[in-house]
Formats: sequence, C-alpha cells, structure tokens
Amino acid sequence: MSATDFSPVTLDAMQDYLALFARTPRRASDYSFTNLWGWAEHYGLEWRFEHGLCWLRQTLPEVRYWAPVGPWGDIDWASCTCLGKGMEFIRVPEELASLWREVLGDRVTVQETPGQWDYLYDAADLADLKGNRFHRKKNHVNGYAKAYGIDYHPLTPDCIEAVIEMQEEWCQWRECAESESLLAENEAVIRVLEEWDSIPGLVGGALYAEGRMVAYTVGEALDDETLVVHFEKGRGDYRGVYQAINQQFVQYEGARFRLVNREQDLDDEGLRKAKQSYYPVDYLRKATVRIAPV
Repeated sequence: MSATDFSPVTLDAMQDYLALFARTPRRASDYSFTNLWGWAEHYGLEWRFEHGLCWLRQTLPEVRYWAPVGPWGDIDWASCTCLGKGMEFIRVPEELASLWREVLGDRVTVQETPGQWDYLYDAADLADLKGNRFHRKKNHVNGYAKAYGIDYHPLTPDCIEAVIEMQEEWCQWRECAESESLLAENEAVIRVLEEWDSIPGLVGGALYAEGRMVAYTVGEALDDETLVVHFEKGRGDYRGVYQAINQQFVQYEGARFRLVNREQDLDDEGLRKAKQSYYPVDYLRKATVRIAPV
C-alpha cells in the first residue's frame, strides 16, 4: 500500500470508522475508536478506507499494519489486490487469521502473540466476588468500605475535569517522567478524557473518599455482551482502592453485560499476575499474520 493512501486518525472520520467497527465480527479492545484516538500520536496511527474496510497502520516506532476493520466475511480475499504483493499484520484476531488461512492457504503464516491477547472475565464474577477464588479480593473491598465507605458515582461531563486532575496527580506520584510507557499512557488517557463529549459510548465511574476522588475507571461497550475497561487508576495510599473501583464499576456499569474485557498484559509480568488473579474465563486471541505474495 502506498504511503500516500493513508491519513492520520482524526475525529472527522470517526463515524465512518464506528460504522465499520460495528460490522467487524470480532471486536478486540485495540480497535475501539477510543483506543485508536488515545494512542494515535504515540503510535502515529493512520487509516485508509477502501474495499469496504478500514485499513490501519502505525508509523511509530516503525510502520506496522494492523488488522483491517469491517465485515471480513464480505470480502473476496483471494482477489484482494492489496494482499497480492504480500503483507504482515499485527494484532490480528484469531477469527480473521483463520479466515485468511482458509481462503489463502499456504500463503498464510500465523504466529500467536499472547502478550496482545485480551483478558475476558465473567461480569457477574467481578461484580459479586463470590466464592473462595475471590475471597481475598472481597476482603480488600470490605476493608476499603470499612475504612472509607463506598461513595461511587458514574462519570458525567461535569466531573471530567476532576478526573484529569486526578490522573495528572497520579502520574506525578508514579513519577511518569521517568517512564516512557507511563508517559505514553498518560497522554492517551488525557486525549480521551478531553474528548469525552465527542466520543460516543464512553462510560465511567469514580470513587470518592474524604472529600476527593480517589479512583476512576473509563470503559465502553465493545459489543452487545462485552464491556471493555480502558483505563483504571486509584490513589495508592487508599488500601483496597483498586479492588473497590473494579468491583463497583462492573456492578453499576456492567449489569447488562455478560463479559468484561480488561485488555492485554503486553508481556508485562506484573500486569499478567494482576490480570490472572481475577480468573479470566477466556481470551480474545490475536496473532501476527504473514501473507506471502502471489
């Protein structure tokens, strides 16, 4: 694909993208417009609308193509000229990888990338924390409630400024200036929060204690049965605050969903341990796919 065919991800074409995303058979967290917008500058994300799909690529730190977004089953992949010269795609949901392998046969090589897999949880598990598996999590929530009380409120436009303020304070406390990854995440969070009124479907919640916001979560519906958690931050000096905001957010905002998607661990051992501790029921698997030229 020619470099001139792509243009930066913008709010102007958001509705066109959302229409295609809604028709994508398997919707990974990476591909929500919220994530594309939040990380657009960090990855230099660009898109191209062609052949009934949205083609995506990152340009930083190097050019890498992501999976196309749209109705995969409607595309004549065998005749797709854009694949004729051979391509490599990252973050490809296994359903699309399987479709390409079925249609294109030996031209397709699939390499699993577990660090990019989305963790999927039973929403009722996270809201109720029942049984021995969640005994420690429940104790943390109860300990937080006993110490500070549970004062949960859904995020509304009039409190976004307070969320941004808390995020900036959190970043100072965590010394983001010393961490490239934390700085990048902070930028993504602020970009999303600043467009709260523009990006449709965002939901969130916050915990308050001692007269101030001590935790917040931002998410949205990925599909009719899955709620994704994009960002979750808490003040570390409030013991149990992360377990409490996790449970409260799903209890109030996740009542109509069957699954909660808490995104990837990015091969970070600490993140993996934390995500495994909530006992995922499944994963949305992704891979790097290489398609050989004709």
